[in-house]
Amino acid sequence: YVLTNARGVFGGLMSEYIFGYLLAHERRIFQRLEDQKNKHWDDSDTGTLRGKTIGLLGVGSIGADVARAAKFFGMNVRGYTWSSETSADVDKYFHGSDLLEFAHGLDYLVNILPNTKDTRKIINADLLNVLPSHALVINVGRGSAVDESALLEVLNQNKIAGAVLDVFEKEPLPTDHPFWTTPNLL
Repeated sequence: YVLTNARGVFGGLMSEYIFGYLLAHERRIFQRLEDQKNKHWDDSDTGTLRGKTIGLLGVGSIGADVARAAKFFGMNVRGYTWSSETSADVDKYFHGSDLLEFAHGLDYLVNILPNTKDTRKIINADLLNVLPSHALVINVGRGSAVDESALLEVLNQNKIAGAVLDVFEKEPLPTDHPFWTTPNLL
């Protein structure tokens, strides 16, 4: 048997994916495109990543690459891990029962955790309700990490700004799933 590992392969790709959406959110690229289609002029200011706080659920090899990119953009970086603290680009680490403290006040919550018994539905109602109303949730880890009904509730009630999901509990996403039409969900 040959046992292989793909460690180090996906960090750059996932960082590009995450920061593509972070920049689109801050610079309101999707809204600007809709305005263009509707011939609507909007000269209001857009946001910036500089000075914002990103929280990484998982700081393995991919999370470390995301943390490095976040520092490039002048962001504050929080990391939530079970034990390791190996990335110098993380400003503050949280562990175990510190999950809600970790999430408090985040501008961006990014899940990169694998699927384990401890990570299933880690993004639940308690965690989502701690986030400020301007927060964006991004899941590039595993679909099992998100309590989909809790996410639907906070999005439908406008309790957070939005979510970007690369993965789902069931894939491919069924055509009758409410995520297809949920406001502020990509």
